[in-house]
Amino acid sequence: MSFLITCEFLTQRGNFLIQFSCLMTMLHQAAKMGFPLMNLVRFKGVSILEQLHLEEKLLRTSSENWCIINDGTNIPTIVMGISGKPSELIEVGPVLQDHVPVIKRFTGGGTVIVDSGTIFVTLICNKDDVPGVKPYPRSIMSWSGLLYSEVFQGIGGFQLRENDYVFGDKKFGGNAQCIIKSRWIHHTSFLWDFDNRNMAYLKLPARAPKYRSARKHTEFVCRMKEYMPRSIFIERTLKALESHFSVKPVNLDAVDGLHSIRYVSSTRLLLRRELEDARASLLESRVLGS
Repeated sequence: MSFLITCEFLTQRGNFLIQFSCLMTMLHQAAKMGFPLMNLVRFKGVSILEQLHLEEKLLRTSSENWCIINDGTNIPTIVMGISGKPSELIEVGPVLQDHVPVIKRFTGGGTVIVDSGTIFVTLICNKDDVPGVKPYPRSIMSWSGLLYSEVFQGIGGFQLRENDYVFGDKKFGGNAQCIIKSRWIHHTSFLWDFDNRNMAYLKLPARAPKYRSARKHTEFVCRMKEYMPRSIFIERTLKALESHFSVKPVNLDAVDGLHSIRYVSSTRLLLRRELEDARASLLESRVLGS
């Protein structure tokens, strides 16, 4: 008799737990219903050129919010801001000799070299869907700094410093933005890992953050893998986004309908001739200055 009572009790308790779990799920979903929708696209190893073309297309032709996470890019590539000049930002000779691709992206910001150790996180938002954020770089950066404070909570030394994400005084995340009439994009290259040899392709820029203190690249940046596992970072980033958006995973089929909408892309791969011209111009200026 006691055995039957025990079984009945366990069954009732199990049903209660199932009902409670369903109720909590429903409450969670109901709470998220008030959040704006954000489409999530995840990649692994997609070329940074392809990613940038997709980002620009979504910014200029879509009316929805998007998050793109690309876990590494297979080919080491240098990416400059829209106003970047190769002769001022990269060691053109070694870049040409080693056939390193150079891209000029559609956003501002500095120059980076990215590879399989880089994690890319892109946020494309309608300005009205992010309360309190004005369509200006400083306001967007302040909001993103708070977002990533959730991601790196408990890790000492994280802060937004002169538009960079840093641990202490070492950079591990570089940012850039583009703002149009009713939308903006904020994308970040996180240095989960990097090859020290690749840093030699980059010059010390004339305009650098004060906290850099003229340090060379290998002394200025740090590896995020020393602070957080790769998968945990992505997991925490998605969790932080869910505090602000109703995140919906989608695949590339979701953007197929945008192919018919025309726009002029500003992102492009620099031609070898352009790099050779930059090297020739640099050599000429050295001769004239000697």
